[in-house]
Amino acid sequence: VQLQASGGGLVQAGGSLRLSCSASGNIFSINTMGWYRQPPGKQRELVASITNSGITNYADSVKGRFTISRDVAKRTAYLQMYSLRPEDTAVYYCAGRRPGRSDYGFWGQGTQVTVSS
Repeated sequence: VQLQASGGGLVQAGGSLRLSCSASGNIFSINTMGWYRQPPGKQRELVASITNSGITNYADSVKGRFTISRDVAKRTAYLQMYSLRPEDTAVYYCAGRRPGRSDYGFWGQGTQVTVSS
């Protein structure tokens, strides 16, 4: 499985961005897609996840502002981000997890999101 993230950029506080993660290869080995982020000098954290059945989870810091979704036909997952804050500045990564696994075994390259105040 190969994952390709895109959509990052520079945005002012209060603005919006949509990240995309395109999957190729044996995508049927993945049942959960997630978005992680790593702010400068900090550890990587899980921002949001979505299962094949559409169950979503969000970090408290983004609830109500971010929405994760997936288009199975397009083999793409999205992270729609609204009301962005400077503290959302980070490198964002998409990841895939196999059924029955607790860890994400497939990773895309990061995409930089910078929110200016």
